[in-house]
Amino acid sequence: MGFTMGLNLLLLVAMVATNILSLYHLSSNIQSKPPAAPPVPDHLLHQLQTIRATINHLTRLHPPAPPSAKKSTVSIPSDLLLYTHLSPIASSCKDNPDLLYQYMNYTPFSLCPSDSSVAESLILRGCHPLPRRRCFSRTPSSIPNSLPKTPFSTLPEKSLLWNSYTCKSFSCLSQSNPNMGFDMKVEQSRFLDYKSGLDLPIPQFIQLSKSSKSVIRLALDIGGGTGTFAAQMKLHNVTVVTTTMNLGAPYSETVALRGLVPLHVPLQQRLPVFDGVLDLVRCGHAVNRWIPVTMMEFLLFDIDRVLRGGGYLWLDHFFSKKADLDKVFQPLIWKLNYRKVKWAVENKNDASGVKNGEVYLTALLQKPLSR
Repeated sequence: MGFTMGLNLLLLVAMVATNILSLYHLSSNIQSKPPAAPPVPDHLLHQLQTIRATINHLTRLHPPAPPSAKKSTVSIPSDLLLYTHLSPIASSCKDNPDLLYQYMNYTPFSLCPSDSSVAESLILRGCHPLPRRRCFSRTPSSIPNSLPKTPFSTLPEKSLLWNSYTCKSFSCLSQSNPNMGFDMKVEQSRFLDYKSGLDLPIPQFIQLSKSSKSVIRLALDIGGGTGTFAAQMKLHNVTVVTTTMNLGAPYSETVALRGLVPLHVPLQQRLPVFDGVLDLVRCGHAVNRWIPVTMMEFLLFDIDRVLRGGGYLWLDHFFSKKADLDKVFQPLIWKLNYRKVKWAVENKNDASGVKNGEVYLTALLQKPLSR
């Protein structure tokens, strides 16, 4: 009897000890595993990728020195690191670390570098909006006595910095190509009359809008050059904002000198306008067949987003190969289901047009009032 009780007591102690050891082992395993980290926000991932790409680029340019050599002092620009903590950077910036490093490698609180070409290159590659910088913009050493009073006045030569351009004056630009938009004597007659069936003079457009009881007050001119369309519409009390890029010439500065508003944005960017507020969107020479089809489709639907019901889309001298217009671009445009007000197609008769079998299209389309 006493032996049996002793055996039972021994088994009980062994079982309790085994349970205690199991609990200890289990608790130690649980404590050794850290809690799962929360997911990283997408904008922070983009910032980290941008910094990592820049670090990798710098490492390739400046490989680590051997232990006996002096330590390299090259580092990521401090303002680039600071800005990534304050605000997201466009995800495409990480694909161009060379240009991004060059753009952000400046001395804070001093004059900004003369690097407008670097900014243009980044913007065209999708790095937009650009990171902000803490440097002072450069200004001309002298200012004109007065600014133009009308949008067709002669432009003052000393009103901007010319060091980024091959031509150093408006007269040089006008002589090199009168159609670039810098000769005000030429510009003051544009958009006012017919030169071919492709043209839609502004007076006729205004009359068409009145006949359909559609008020035209606010408009956007995509790729509007020096702003002549906006200038002519201003004479009809219509406010037009012009998107520009300074590709080889000071287009943005010229638009502003004429008392108009330039938007320095690329074609691939979402239009910086709220939904359904514009009466007209005009697509100028910049919108043509060199735009990839998918990007063109997104552009058209973004235009639809900003147009109000009854507003107009004006494709002005859009050119493409004849076969592409029939099979690709026309069906793409008709996806909008807009009412056709004008649709004119003619052969593009310059050397490039004849060689590639290209045609021009001018179309005026009206967005339906309800869907």
